[in-house]
Amino acid sequence: MNHISFETCCGSAEDAIAAWKGGASRVELNSDLFHGGLTPSIGSLMVVKQQAPDLKVVCMVRPREGGFCYTDCEFDVMLADAKALLAHGADGIVFGILNENGTIDAKRCQKMLSVIGNKEAIFHRAIDVVPNVMEALDQLIAMGFTRVLTSGQKPTALEGAQTICAMIEHAAGRIEILPGSGIRPHNVALCAKTFQTPYLHASIHQIAYDDSLQGNPEIHFQGSVPLSEREYKVIHSEDIANFLKNANKC
Repeated sequence: MNHISFETCCGSAEDAIAAWKGGASRVELNSDLFHGGLTPSIGSLMVVKQQAPDLKVVCMVRPREGGFCYTDCEFDVMLADAKALLAHGADGIVFGILNENGTIDAKRCQKMLSVIGNKEAIFHRAIDVVPNVMEALDQLIAMGFTRVLTSGQKPTALEGAQTICAMIEHAAGRIEILPGSGIRPHNVALCAKTFQTPYLHASIHQIAYDDSLQGNPEIHFQGSVPLSEREYKVIHSEDIANFLKNANKC
């Protein structure tokens, strides 16, 4: 390969602008990278487009953490978010929707693709948990996705290299296979040599600190008990009703 570009995974507008200043030509804009990336705000996209007008920005559309099988309400939110992001300059939408058994929800993916239109449509790493990756890849090709982000169904792209290379061969140019996960400065040259693709997906972050919390270290705003990958928090109507019932006893 004569030249390798990489798509930078960004958790904020500031991340995306910094990536652009460093030479990135494309970013995936998210919020909440800790949970694998959720839908970014419209404001963050607007600021990126204002300050980095020649940067290609594809936006994650994922309404919550904890998997990829969504309720009707969550899917309605995804459609509305995609429409809003595209209206404010997104160059593409990154999403993935699965059935409860882990297979691709083709019906909902088609609805999202109709919203995306001629912009880029990227299926994210939900493909790394499907039961049959080649069957899923054929589905994405048939539906007309632009590309698919994958670690080859392993924790990192290098660990999943055999599957990624098989996907590239199977796709035969019909869809872009974008290797991602665990690609860092120390191994990017090896990844480029291994996959022979024009793009790699990488997250290049350092730890930053906000000391405004130091005035009262007893206060915590994050969850105290970590949830598993398949868990997420929801509100049930009956719990709200019981809360109000108890409150009105005062």
